[in-house]
Amino acid sequence: MNQFDRHRRLRSSKSMRALVRENHVRKEDLIYPLFIIEGTNIKREVSSMPGVFNFSLDRLEDEIKEIVDLGIQSVLLFGVPEHKDPEGSEAYHDHGIVQEAIRQVKAWAPELTVIADTCLCEYTSTGHCGIVKNGDVDNDASLPLHVQTAITQAQAGADIIAPSSMMDGFVASIREGLDQNGFSHIPIMSYGVKYASAYYGPFRDAAQSAPGEGDRKGYQMDPANRREAFRESQSDVEQGADFMIVKPALAFMDIIRDMRDSLDMPIVAYNVSGEYAMIKAASLNDWVDEQRIVMETMVGFKRAGADLIITYFAKDVCRYLEGDYA
Repeated sequence: MNQFDRHRRLRSSKSMRALVRENHVRKEDLIYPLFIIEGTNIKREVSSMPGVFNFSLDRLEDEIKEIVDLGIQSVLLFGVPEHKDPEGSEAYHDHGIVQEAIRQVKAWAPELTVIADTCLCEYTSTGHCGIVKNGDVDNDASLPLHVQTAITQAQAGADIIAPSSMMDGFVASIREGLDQNGFSHIPIMSYGVKYASAYYGPFRDAAQSAPGEGDRKGYQMDPANRREAFRESQSDVEQGADFMIVKPALAFMDIIRDMRDSLDMPIVAYNVSGEYAMIKAASLNDWVDEQRIVMETMVGFKRAGADLIITYFAKDVCRYLEGDYA
């Protein structure tokens, strides 16, 4: 009789498969994004992201309670201001919408890790991540505004600063600014590997941050490039980053693996809005089993090498983990 390997022995039952499972998704791995909007009595669903809402501060407390009760331990805050101007001044105002949200969330749930997205795109009238001069984003003129934003967020009580502009030197500038203002203990979660992706479309509905003119290809990375991710991430590590985000995640799992293999720090996969919207749309049409495809996607991020996952599915995943998804 021919000899061959019996691999199926380790797949023979549910308990056997669980016993030898290599990668796991835990509630502690999840970071849930929240969109905080100025105004009152607002809980408005994002049309392109079913189940995701804009919250005004007076409607946010119940959401935070649900998040904590589900076991989510980290949130990522984005702000949607009423007023926008070319310099994005509401981003670094002491009482800006994100700064006020940080204070409230830390008062309601002190144990929750609050991550502040540090960028200007939601706040500028141009929709760009920095100051636009002569039709282009001025890298060096924009850096002080990102630093000021990070400092006011730290002063408000943010546990982690997450700069997302992809300006050259943004990590070095923010690290220096935090250190000089008494926040050397605050880590930086860098969006250091951020591609200029079509997967961001629904986010721009939620954050009202689409560029008025042009696009972000001049400062976000070309999706065709792999080696560039090594250069970008290495610069951020040398400048003081403590976490590295890869964004988007689903079509860029090879980059997540590259980062895991090359960096000795937590790797964060950002399961972005377009990835969420596609699964939700397919599920609403009964084309896919939402629970199974979501969990398969999450496990895929972990298998690729992610330590943490930013995902709009975080609440759903917690409910799945409390049930039976194996």
